[in-house]
Amino acid sequence: MSVQFPTQHACSRRPGLRRLLSVAMLAGLTGLASVAHAEDCENPKALKYSIIPTQDTVRELALYKPVLKLLEEETGKKIEFYMPTSYSSVVEALLGKWVDIATLGPESYVIAHGKDPSIEVFATYYKKAHGVQPAGPGYKSTLITKKGSKFDSIESLKGSVLLLVDPASTSGALIPKSLFTKEIKEPLDQYFSRVAFSGGHDLSTIAIENGKADAAFVATHRFMNTVDAGKAKVDDFNYLWTSPRIPQDPFVYRSQLCPDLKAKIKKAFLDLDKTPEGRKYLDNVDSEKFVSMSDSDYDIIREAGVK
Repeated sequence: MSVQFPTQHACSRRPGLRRLLSVAMLAGLTGLASVAHAEDCENPKALKYSIIPTQDTVRELALYKPVLKLLEEETGKKIEFYMPTSYSSVVEALLGKWVDIATLGPESYVIAHGKDPSIEVFATYYKKAHGVQPAGPGYKSTLITKKGSKFDSIESLKGSVLLLVDPASTSGALIPKSLFTKEIKEPLDQYFSRVAFSGGHDLSTIAIENGKADAAFVATHRFMNTVDAGKAKVDDFNYLWTSPRIPQDPFVYRSQLCPDLKAKIKKAFLDLDKTPEGRKYLDNVDSEKFVSMSDSDYDIIREAGVK
């Protein structure tokens, strides 16, 4: 049986048919584009996961086991963990496609996204109110000194020794350099006699507790992790300055992953609070649930000077 297409004359007399053919052609082209996109996306046999180093990365990895298990169940993929050595090592692993999913700090995310927009944030923690940590998908940078020391005001810190955490730490470096300096109207290295990096929020906290340094900027949630570990007490410190709210650590994946795979990854996190194992994990990180996040949620970091 042969098929005859309408002539141009017939189509001109029947505008409805013209529109129908146009829609059909557009649908066909869209379908081809979708097929091409599906062929271009990545669907690896195993997914590699990493986290920025914290005060106890090995312990935190143990806490992540329920997350990795649920990720495996939701995606049907084997999950492999990449052990980081620094904030930048996780970023480089993402950029080099050695890692598919990662937990970054807000600043390291903005840096990574600036280098490669295909690094896509999809979720973060919604934290419980706990000690100096406020409830919600955010935290704060706070300036601590040891209670009972002579450092009981910002003015008293002039010429003292300050600890930051890491050059790529949001609350432990970026926010102090960009926002706190507006308070003191001087660069940190001019206001303080010495500025050093501790390598961890817990290490900064313990150094202040032990009198090894005079003041430190730490993240409220990381500080509370140190308190919960029995290494410090909330009442042992003065809190001399607190920043505006900073968005919580972003969970990201590479956008080259296939759309259905990314949807499964995101669902695994957003549904964590619906399983006993997931709720246990969330309790261990003082969170109620995961919530969706987008790139614009981290504009406060860009406004602080990160590109």
